[in-house]
Amino acid sequence: MNRLLPLLLATSALAAENRDAVFEKSIAQMFPKLVEIRRDIHAHPELPNEEVRTSKLVADRLKELGFTDIKTGVAKHGVVALLKGAHDGPCVAVRADMDALPIKELRSTPYRSQNPGVMHACGHDVHTTCALGVAELLSKHRDFVKGSVKFIFQPAEEAMPATFKGDWGAKLMVAEGVMENPKPAAVFGLHTTAQVMPAGTTDDGVHYLKAGQIGYTPGIDNANSDRFHIVIKGKMAHGSAPHKGVDAIAVASEAVMALQMIKSRQTNTRQPLVISIGTIKGGDRENIIAEQVEMGGTVRTYDAKFRDGIIEQMHRILKGITEAHGASYEMEYRKTYPSIQNDLKLIAATLPAFKRIVGEKNVIELIPGMGGEDFSYFAQVVPGFYFRLGVANEEKGFTHGGHTPLYDCDEDALKTGVAAMAAAVCDFLDSASK
Repeated sequence: MNRLLPLLLATSALAAENRDAVFEKSIAQMFPKLVEIRRDIHAHPELPNEEVRTSKLVADRLKELGFTDIKTGVAKHGVVALLKGAHDGPCVAVRADMDALPIKELRSTPYRSQNPGVMHACGHDVHTTCALGVAELLSKHRDFVKGSVKFIFQPAEEAMPATFKGDWGAKLMVAEGVMENPKPAAVFGLHTTAQVMPAGTTDDGVHYLKAGQIGYTPGIDNANSDRFHIVIKGKMAHGSAPHKGVDAIAVASEAVMALQMIKSRQTNTRQPLVISIGTIKGGDRENIIAEQVEMGGTVRTYDAKFRDGIIEQMHRILKGITEAHGASYEMEYRKTYPSIQNDLKLIAATLPAFKRIVGEKNVIELIPGMGGEDFSYFAQVVPGFYFRLGVANEEKGFTHGGHTPLYDCDEDALKTGVAAMAAAVCDFLDSASK
């Protein structure tokens, strides 16, 4: 048997390479349609839990491709479809998010956003298009599919507000049973990325993940992403007599500075932590001592127990500062997205597929980031692999980071995204079916 193993591996690798070649030809033929779909989605962005048009576009396209097992209205506007291959085998899931951001687009392109103040600044238009491309590719070549593929088009990935009540996005999809009937053996997701930090990098400069490249992070990929909302209550008085009131703005200012000291002076320096105040609102008039200030922000950590300790420290600081000044506070802290934990065995099994598609030098290990992503909820149910799809192109001007008004993608990345995801899915089903 040991003598046969090298021959079996070589035969398997040759079969995969032959399949890649067939896929490459099909993707080249599909490419104009992929660009058309991506630009349509980009021009009509929709905010979280408002993805009515996008979900209809997805469902209609799946019907055009011959899908019959399609569920709509999942977790409000999600779409789930199942593709059964020509051969028996396990199920694997592909996830793509569909929502956009409340950002005004500044690029002038034929496909720029037609929805004022809303923009696909995080590449979800590309994610959705790539998943539709994989669905088309595998539906055309079912003979290569040894099992089934569950396509999960998710609404509301962008972070929920701290004051939102109930489940949201991926968590709601899991609660509604998306990861059951059939239960996938693994789940894959991709995210467009222009600017990255390769493993081993020590400088803080800008490094690009170019179209045609793929990035990955073993184990921890990103951070626990939380939201908080703080209300500091003082006492109103005339600005000429501040001693008769309790200045909520002054108290809030002290609180902001003290919260920043948690990272610099109160935690282990080896534990990554970000505490950011993103909004602050207070006061009614320039000559009146403010009675109330509201602040909103985010906390990013890797370790769940460490995160709990940060919450306790925030309460202690806010309690001490407000009591010292005769004020009071309320804090609503919402644990939103857990950290993504990429499955090491799944990564090891998938990297050969990526290296076949883009070449070994273009598969780049990255260091974990402090962003948040709710793909983690799917990866808590089954082994998951969330990888990065390079979209940068310095010559074409595609160099801006996500969540910025100038973010855009080199559309050649669509070919790489479809090819890499399809190869990952088929390789997994091949190995799991043996």
